[in-house]
Amino acid sequence: MSCIHSGWLGSIAAFLACPTASWLETLATNYQTLYHQQPAGTQRQAWDECGEILRSQLEPLLNTRPDSKSWTLIFEYELPGEGGRRPDLVLLGGGQILVFEFKQKSALSTADLDQVAAYRRDLAEYHQASAHNPVTAILIPTRYTKENTTRNAVQVLNPTQISTYLETLVEIQPEIDADRWVNSSYEPLPTVIDAARRIFQQEPLPSIKRAQSARIPEILDYLAQIVDRASRQKERHLILITGVPGAGKTLVGLQFVYQTERDRPAIFLSGNRPLITVLQYALQSKALVREIRNFYLQHEVRRQTAAREHIVVFDEAQRAWDADRMSEKYGITRAAPGAVLRICERVPDWCVLLGLIGEGQTIHVGEEGGIEQWDQGLKSAIEPWQVHCSTEQAKYFETTTYTNDLLNLTTSLRSHLAKHLQTWVTHVLNGEINQAKLVMSLLASEGFDCYLTRDLETAKNYCRSRYKDQSDKRYGLVASSRSRNLVKYGIRNDYISTQKLNLGAWYIDSPDSETSCCAFDRVVTEFSCQGLELDFPIVGWGDDLIWSNGAWMMTKSQKNVRNPLQLRINSYRVLLTRGRDGFIIFVPEEAKMDSTFEALRSSGLVALNTEA
Repeated sequence: MSCIHSGWLGSIAAFLACPTASWLETLATNYQTLYHQQPAGTQRQAWDECGEILRSQLEPLLNTRPDSKSWTLIFEYELPGEGGRRPDLVLLGGGQILVFEFKQKSALSTADLDQVAAYRRDLAEYHQASAHNPVTAILIPTRYTKENTTRNAVQVLNPTQISTYLETLVEIQPEIDADRWVNSSYEPLPTVIDAARRIFQQEPLPSIKRAQSARIPEILDYLAQIVDRASRQKERHLILITGVPGAGKTLVGLQFVYQTERDRPAIFLSGNRPLITVLQYALQSKALVREIRNFYLQHEVRRQTAAREHIVVFDEAQRAWDADRMSEKYGITRAAPGAVLRICERVPDWCVLLGLIGEGQTIHVGEEGGIEQWDQGLKSAIEPWQVHCSTEQAKYFETTTYTNDLLNLTTSLRSHLAKHLQTWVTHVLNGEINQAKLVMSLLASEGFDCYLTRDLETAKNYCRSRYKDQSDKRYGLVASSRSRNLVKYGIRNDYISTQKLNLGAWYIDSPDSETSCCAFDRVVTEFSCQGLELDFPIVGWGDDLIWSNGAWMMTKSQKNVRNPLQLRINSYRVLLTRGRDGFIIFVPEEAKMDSTFEALRSSGLVALNTEA
């Protein structure tokens, strides 16, 4: 039979009793409902082969495991809200959940193994009815002739030995209620762009374990209390939230603006032009989301006027320029924090200014002043300000300060369950290669896939294969802006090419669009991906940061910066932390890049092969 979230659902006994033609027609009808088109001939052929294999294996299973007749088969289960992403088969039996993916191949593919492993991970983490039951990933290459085996925590089955495997399935919990399971809530954390859409379209955000553990709801309550106090007592408050890449700082800022704007005027500002461009493209609106440059021009440069908003969120506040850069760009004689504070002081009666600061993400000229610039701005302020920050940041301020460690976000929400990604990246960029290798084994166990290759086409083919027919998934090329050896490999990271890029379309348009990141036609640099994300980026590691004599070194100088090497390292920190499912690092096959490749391989990265 069919149900709203699957192509066919029923017991093993019902499946064996169902005529093949009827079963196929049910799958086709539900496919058409989902995609508004008839399934291709290749899809029908794949279903037919899958059904034939299962019938040949499940009939003898009833003789050896009579209890299996009541086990549930769910074909083409659609993961809600995932753009049609669906495993071929989910089997509920013995209190366990088995996720099957059939591939019409004879050999194992790394992309296929990772695809079914990701299904397992997402059901275990985000599907409420799966949270307390074992979930197993099973890959069946339909022309595979070897014995059953296990690869990367995925069970690989010979199509003629499926019944042998299922006979040994141990009943460890009561049977799972199929109707409850298939209608259970499934709430993965959305991308920042999807989150923005939901917030501004008044749709609920998922309340998943990761967001709860990051204490984001508590932070929002804390911010609301400060707003109430500021408006009631006519005070001005500066709140600084720090956090690792992907910790949800932008998400907090967007939710804060939206939930307060209904009662009090609020604005979300960012020095990150690409983020604003993509948000405005996604929302088709510029009302509450604006580039901070325009805020400066309107309220400080052209005329010194008061902003209408009592609540101002400054995202990517580590991009706050120093006084020299502000003078050069705008003719403003103070650093960006001081300029924003001065504008906010003109707001009548009261104001709350929230600064969101990414740790280790300073990548621009003029951004190296750090959080101390906020203290300098406060010293020149006319109005008294109350400061709220984490204990770690309190040492920078001499004014009245309230400390709360809620304001330091240490859990990354971007990378699915990859609790150790930040640690691995830090070790690598600190040159601590042996420590990084130890951490990589933990990352692999969390289902975060990290690969290394010198063949760019192999990397592209992996992404295309892994995310085939998954319209909500995004993958693409990212690279450092200062590398000069990547262009000849088709990674056009030069200034002219990146400036011509339509960023909104690159991140948001469907994978089959020539403007999409998935076309691999254009690349974004650290400047265009900070604060944004992909499911699986290919990171081009160029000749601007190479491994030499046991340390990272620059190959080209950079003017007008205090610590050019640190800016390069921070750029690669940004590039390496964009992925939700993992990443591939591409190192060109050049002699000067050999030591870099070996250092990265020694850090625990697995060489990417087409076949597993």
